[in-house]
Amino acid sequence: MLLRKLRQAPQQGELSVPESLALSRLDRGGPATSSELARAERISPQSMGTTVAELERRGLVAREKDATDGRRIVLSITEAGRRLAHDRRGARTELIARALGDGFTPAELERLRAAAPLLRRLAERL
Repeated sequence: MLLRKLRQAPQQGELSVPESLALSRLDRGGPATSSELARAERISPQSMGTTVAELERRGLVAREKDATDGRRIVLSITEAGRRLAHDRRGARTELIARALGDGFTPAELERLRAAAPLLRRLAERL
């Protein structure tokens, strides 16, 4: 429910969920091929191709030939894409901070802080 609420919150530079995930993966993980992104997000290569084409059209990702294998196309995030990804992350962080500041006791905040490493470990194992 938390993830759904965060995804539904209005954000500047609206992106679809697949676009947002691909952009975030390129920002955090570095350059990748479209097929690598598709595998990582568990979607079809065709769907990722559509997603990447839209991100490229908007100037958020760029395509380049792989330096070691000229047959491969590598995608990387542009500066505009990086700014958008960071702005979106910052807006979500601000939204969470406001929600935590309005109506949680210090004891509840401490319990959430203690649970954070467990939730991170759970997410890594999914």
